[in-house]
Amino acid sequence: MKLVIQGKNIEITDAIREYVNQKVEKAVSHFQTLTTEVDIHLSVARNPRINPKQTAEVTIYANGSVIRAEESTESLYASIDLVADKIARQLRKFKEKRHDNKTQSSAKTVTAVEEHPVVADLIGDRTPELPPEVVRTKYFAMPPMTVQEALEQLQIIDHDFYMFQNAETGEINVLYERKSQSGYGVIQPRNANGHGNSKNGKTAHNVAHEKSGAAKG
Repeated sequence: MKLVIQGKNIEITDAIREYVNQKVEKAVSHFQTLTTEVDIHLSVARNPRINPKQTAEVTIYANGSVIRAEESTESLYASIDLVADKIARQLRKFKEKRHDNKTQSSAKTVTAVEEHPVVADLIGDRTPELPPEVVRTKYFAMPPMTVQEALEQLQIIDHDFYMFQNAETGEINVLYERKSQSGYGVIQPRNANGHGNSKNGKTAHNVAHEKSGAAKG
């Protein structure tokens, strides 16, 4: 298992490296057959007086899936402790889902992602602006997957959205958790006639009910 430690605005001392290795390796020790690479990113704010938070982020690449956890406290060691516990829970959940998928091949499906008409104006009276600088760039593999598989990924990466390549349409879609209402939404590119891909919409309606229930429960 490959373990990589990186730091931003912080020097990775031998003591920090040893502590990270101890905590993270212990957290993933029971899941070594699933994990191929573990990335640890430690960071502090440029001005601790304004933002005293110190962040520990762990990203694990497990058999083609990405599992992520992040914690921020005023103590880097406390953040490492919390993120190690969190990533262990995420790995346990991931392993349980893999087991459930193997033992329950036929699940009852209902509408977990509702299809809505494309809004013509997403910006309104706001002025679009780019951030003053790119804070961080990430690259990751994007194998084709169904909306159901994307939902499973969203539940284990500790984010409120997930970008993926739709296996049925070949398009790049974004699955996101709806804040104002329960459930999830899918953002898809508009085609030449101004509408979304109907095939993709059909797929969105066939997400397993058990998957959605697990996410909200």
